[in-house]
Amino acid sequence: MDSILDFLRLEASDHLLLFWLKEILVAVVIFTVFWGLSLVVRYLLTTWVPRLTAFTRTGLDDRIIQRVTPPTCILVVFAGLYFAVRSLPLPDKAHVVSSGAVYIFNIIVVTIIVERIIAELLEWYGGKLTERHGAGIDRHIIPPLEKIITIFLVGIALMVTLRHFDYDILSVVTALGIGSLAIGLAAKDTLANMISGFTLMVDRPFRIGDRIQLTTGQWGDVADIGLRTTKIKTIDNTLLVIPNSELCNTTLINLTFPDLRAKGRVNVGVGYESDVEKVKGILVDTALGVPEVLRDPAPEAFFVSFGDSALSMSLFFWVEDYTRLFAVTDLINEQIINRFREHGITIPYPIRTVLLEKES
Repeated sequence: MDSILDFLRLEASDHLLLFWLKEILVAVVIFTVFWGLSLVVRYLLTTWVPRLTAFTRTGLDDRIIQRVTPPTCILVVFAGLYFAVRSLPLPDKAHVVSSGAVYIFNIIVVTIIVERIIAELLEWYGGKLTERHGAGIDRHIIPPLEKIITIFLVGIALMVTLRHFDYDILSVVTALGIGSLAIGLAAKDTLANMISGFTLMVDRPFRIGDRIQLTTGQWGDVADIGLRTTKIKTIDNTLLVIPNSELCNTTLINLTFPDLRAKGRVNVGVGYESDVEKVKGILVDTALGVPEVLRDPAPEAFFVSFGDSALSMSLFFWVEDYTRLFAVTDLINEQIINRFREHGITIPYPIRTVLLEKES
C-alpha cells in the first residue's frame, strides 16, 4: 500500500513539473516573440522610417522618430513580459502584483513617449514663434505649456492605472474638481494674472524691449513678461511692476509698432508781424539740417492758430529710432532759436499793461 502511494505521489509530482515546464515554456515563447518584435520595430524605426521622412521639408518627424525609438522598443519588450506573466497560472494575489507592476511600467513608458512627442512639437512651434515675432517669445510660452501638458499627462496616466486596478476614478475626479474650485476661489487674482500673462504672450500686443505708454501717462521699455506681472523699465531707470490683468484690461500705446520710427512735434509762436511762409520755410530747413531727421517722410510746418500774442506754428518731423526723439527735438529747438535770431523773427510772450488812474 505504501509503495502505491509513493508511486502516485511521484506520478503527480512529475505531472505537476511537466505542467509548470509547459506553462513556463509558453511564457518564454511569448516573451521571445515580443523581444524579436522589438528588434523588428527598432530596425524599421532606425532604417526604413527615416528614408520615408527624408522626403519631408521639416526635420520634426526625424527628431520625433529618433526620440521615441528607444522607449517604443522597451514598451514592446515589456508588453511581451506582461502577456507572459498573464499566461502563467499564478495565485490571484501574485498574479495581480506581478502583472500590475509590469502594467504600471508600461503606462510610464507610454507617458514618456507621448511627452517626448509633445516636447518636440512644442520646440518646433517655439521656433516658428521666434521666426515670426523675434527671439524671447519661445522661452515665455513654451515652458508653461510644457508644465501644464506634463501635469495633464501624469493625471491621465494615474487615472488609467487606477482604472486598471478597479478603483473608482469618479470619486478621485470629483475630489480633484472640488479641490481645484477651492484653490481657484482662494487665488482668483493670481489665476487671473496668470491667464492674462498667457494671453499677453500669445496675443503679443508688445514684446520685450518695446516702449509702451500707459493711460496713466507712465511709459518705459518692457523688461520682462512674466506669468503674473509685467516689468517696465521707465526712463528714469526705475522698475514699474504691473499685474498682467491690468494690462489686458487697459488701453496702452506701443511706441515701437509698426516700426521703430517716431514722429516729433515742435510748437512755437512768432510775432504777428512775421512772414508766415518764411517762418514755415525756416522751420523745415532747420529740421532738414539735423542729420537724424528723415527725408522720407519729409518735415512739414503748419500755421496752426491765432494766439493771444503770437501766431502758433507747428513743425512735424520723423526720426529713425524713437529712442532718439528727445535728443533730436533738443537739437531742432536750439537751431530754431538761432535761425529766428538771424532772420529777425521774434518769439513774443504775453505782456500785460496795467493802467492806474488817479482819482480827482
